[in-house]
Amino acid sequence: MAIGDKQNTVGRRMNILKMLSANGQVFVPELSNEFGVSEVTIRNDLEQLESKQLLIRARGGAMRVDRVVSFDQHLSNKHIINMQEKNRIGKAAAQLIKDSDTIIMDSGTTTLEVVKNLPITLNNLTVITNALNIVNHLITNQSITLIIPGGVLRKNSLSLIGPLAENNFKNFFVDKVFLGVDGFDTQQGISTPNMEEAYLNQIMINIAREVIIVTDSTKFLRKSLAFICKINRINTVVTDSGITDDDKKRLEDAEIKLIVV
Repeated sequence: MAIGDKQNTVGRRMNILKMLSANGQVFVPELSNEFGVSEVTIRNDLEQLESKQLLIRARGGAMRVDRVVSFDQHLSNKHIINMQEKNRIGKAAAQLIKDSDTIIMDSGTTTLEVVKNLPITLNNLTVITNALNIVNHLITNQSITLIIPGGVLRKNSLSLIGPLAENNFKNFFVDKVFLGVDGFDTQQGISTPNMEEAYLNQIMINIAREVIIVTDSTKFLRKSLAFICKINRINTVVTDSGITDDDKKRLEDAEIKLIVV
């Protein structure tokens, strides 16, 4: 499959999930008309999404799935999903970083967009990260102090995890931590598919004065396998305009700063 075809397929499937999130149910003929592809293609999309536990196929269409999602996508697949939204989120979140900040950047494609959009005028910035994709982007930046705590490489996320990473992170105190998430339930909290990453995220939160979540709106109304924290530990959420009014209200009622781009 060519790169352009893959991007079109991934984009279409993510839009199907957005429609499911909003409506609770979708139908093959309507999706075929919406995206200008055959019903056979749509049925294949639904089959692939069901195999990843992201929906339940029903006669003539599919229904939203509310069970826990444990499927863990490779970073290379995540990279092409909702990239326009992630770029806008990254630009907005990067403006929250100030001179002389010490920050943690968690692994992920949205946190990478934050790093890509760091203001060039920043002075005395220190970045602590367990993410090799972020290390690769910052390694030539002479104006940033880069700290890599170490650990065992988790290839799906290109992140360093395990006891070495956990113990080393406990030696720091930071101004801000930027976390991407795979699941964000505004009633129960944030989550990720991997238990070791969830525990490492908890440590990051415990050593940070401010917790900033950067996530596209498709992660709302979705739970992943491993719980990270409740929303009362979160200070700021940066997301896109696809967030529902109910989720907005819950975050605002919890006195969380919400930035919608």
